[in-house]
Amino acid sequence: MSAKRPSLLPVFRQWFSDKGWQLRGYQQKMLAQKDKHNAILLIAPTGAGKTLSGFLPSLTELYQHDHSGMHTLYISPLKALTQDIHRNLLQPIEDMALPISAETRTGDTPSHKRQRQRKKPPHILLTTPESLMLMLSYADADRIFGKLKRVIIDEAHSLYTNKRGDFLALALARLNILSPTLQRIGLSATVAYPETLAAWLAGTKDTAHIIKVKAGEKPKVQLLKSKARMPFGGFMARYAIDDIYTAICEAKTTLVFVNTRAQSELLFQMLWEANTHSLPIALYHGSLSKEQRRKTETMMANGMLRAVVCTSALELGIDWGDVDKVIQVGAPKGVSRLLQRIGRANHRLDEPSEALLIPANRFEALECQAAITAIKKGQLDGEAPQPGALDIIPQFILNCLCSTSSTPDSLYKEILNATPYQGLERSDFDKLWQFTLDGGSALNAYERYQRLKIDDDGRYSPANRRVIQRHRQNIGTIVEAGRLKVKRIHRGNQGKIIGEVEESFAQQLTPTDTFYFSGEILKFEAIRDMQLHARPAKAKEPKIPSYAGGQMPLSTFLAEGVRELLAQPRRWRTLPAQVKDWLRLQQAFSQLPSPEKVLVEQFPFRQTNYTLFYTFDGRKANQTLGMLLTRRMEKMGVKPLSFSVTDYGLSISAVNPITAEQLTQLFQPDILGDELEDWMLQASMLKRAFRQVAVVSGLTEQRYHASQKTMKQVTFSTDLIYDTLRAHDPDHILLAVARADAERELLDVRRLANLLIRYVGQATLVNLEKVSPMAIPIVLNVRSEQIKGAGAQSVIEQASLYEEAQTMLDEVRALLATQSTP
Repeated sequence: MSAKRPSLLPVFRQWFSDKGWQLRGYQQKMLAQKDKHNAILLIAPTGAGKTLSGFLPSLTELYQHDHSGMHTLYISPLKALTQDIHRNLLQPIEDMALPISAETRTGDTPSHKRQRQRKKPPHILLTTPESLMLMLSYADADRIFGKLKRVIIDEAHSLYTNKRGDFLALALARLNILSPTLQRIGLSATVAYPETLAAWLAGTKDTAHIIKVKAGEKPKVQLLKSKARMPFGGFMARYAIDDIYTAICEAKTTLVFVNTRAQSELLFQMLWEANTHSLPIALYHGSLSKEQRRKTETMMANGMLRAVVCTSALELGIDWGDVDKVIQVGAPKGVSRLLQRIGRANHRLDEPSEALLIPANRFEALECQAAITAIKKGQLDGEAPQPGALDIIPQFILNCLCSTSSTPDSLYKEILNATPYQGLERSDFDKLWQFTLDGGSALNAYERYQRLKIDDDGRYSPANRRVIQRHRQNIGTIVEAGRLKVKRIHRGNQGKIIGEVEESFAQQLTPTDTFYFSGEILKFEAIRDMQLHARPAKAKEPKIPSYAGGQMPLSTFLAEGVRELLAQPRRWRTLPAQVKDWLRLQQAFSQLPSPEKVLVEQFPFRQTNYTLFYTFDGRKANQTLGMLLTRRMEKMGVKPLSFSVTDYGLSISAVNPITAEQLTQLFQPDILGDELEDWMLQASMLKRAFRQVAVVSGLTEQRYHASQKTMKQVTFSTDLIYDTLRAHDPDHILLAVARADAERELLDVRRLANLLIRYVGQATLVNLEKVSPMAIPIVLNVRSEQIKGAGAQSVIEQASLYEEAQTMLDEVRALLATQSTP
């Protein structure tokens, strides 16, 4: 006999009825099983009422039973999402006049409100991982969280495979110490590996119970087939601006997604120039001021905008029901990421969401088509979680000790309760503990690193108040590049802050320079007190602010989809005619890359010899491969000059061509041995990784009191410490952590190793007289790395992308015609 399904309380039933809704099956399951599992993972498509489902158990409990203090903690990866959920949560509370208080706590929350929340916590608090960890650092954390019944983690899939997820897992382990019966609820729309996420969510409590909602109608995703000429390279899709604008005009409300903040600024300007109907179009990205972002959010929620040009800052969870179209400009880089963005449109399960993909170039058209095919098949991609990042542990140790004194044994056991750290060796913990205590043998002579003291009872606590202040001001795993506030001056020196740009970009500006920012053109005036002052202006060629970490990696799954598409010409019928023509020319003139072998083309070009490796394994792996191959080519006497990379391939120019025998020696897994070691020790890569580790672990800080260190200051400090440790304490735990981080985050060594192993003895060398059609976008990539070696004296002239590419393709067509190639 089946268990009786729970019925809604009358006040809730009436509210659902007034909305024209009824309780869905999975919402009934959430209510029925709320007391049966330590952890529940709800996987539901966007528009299914996922967030309300997560809150329903808490809302009904708080209505039925008096509860003093905090009952439910909601954790979101984004401040903007926290604000959006707060609005949506307050609506049913106000509509039903529920005696429930709900508030937000983020980095934007005023200090007086934070103090009040600590003294009198609301029933429901909506926050971020960083703000949660900060609250856990206070002595009254046990009082604040001691009566906590439930923690809801939204968009859980976006956290569990990265450092922020490790950081949150440690915070959850701490919450379970303060409130042992705490229940965890995870919410997610797109999950490639549900069981893995369920295990992460549960911690040491076996695994989470999974409730999976059947997906609604599959989205209608179209690839743009523009009449305008699609370029071979580039990243902005300028050719398609008229098509994008037409799509916006035809829709009610549109979200236009791009992959980087720089792209969003440029695309917004191009759309504004094309905006002949004066449609209200806004710009949204994470470097705009809080006020600017809130204004856009409010206007969008009130139906005052026709389109928003945005980045990943809006791809998670913000629900605007009137959005009826999503446009993705540029390749999606991942199927799950694309679906997450598409899910922001049309929150009705019985109607498909609509999306339009705009490739920026011809390779991206292949990537877009591979993503469309995967969506039709219901396939998702995603990264597998890594072992927990070790540089977070000193931060967590200090965070716990700021709240209450403890012992190494107790903290080690607590850390093991966090899923990513269940395999943490005691020996590694002891090294990290020693670093937290006094910096380790090479640094313990400096007072700055004497961070802990032992109390009379054998327990440890922070050495002084200054240690606590430094820690609290630098909590988190996001190491920001040095940033300057942008002050928009309108008269005299009066103006307002409209966002931030990175210090490295600001340092390049002179008083005559103009740049795009916040949807307009500004003229640089000066840098004063960590602020960039600029006035509105007009210019023909303004600069575009660049931001670190802007490039998204091509997912392994999508790369495989592109290889399969290339190998099956019958599937090309769905591609734009220009792309089909391009592929057929490649097939006739050279070869097409295949899933089984790596294609290597070689041809003379610009008085040098070019070698093309079609890897399809992402920019980071190709960058590392380029560094290693050119080092080995130098030893062989090939005399490499430079190389350039895209997500799809690697181009190396050299004085001499390579032979088939040399190719066999080049494409070997052993290149990850001596060449990698030599290069990493000489390159700045390790110092860059160490800088990140140093900030996260507390070795140095970005902020102290009211001052913010410039990135130049942070770099100088960490480089000095790095050299000191290398010389006097080469086995220091943070050097090992930096090495592991560099291999994973900066070099993508694992993916590169898989590539090399997969293609041992499986490389095809094709010698050509001219540049092949498929090589054009790679060899003309303007971002090239110059090689300092025997070929450095050779100079390669520059040419415009369009003219040279067109000339090359014309030459290829002419050559094919003379050869009568079918």
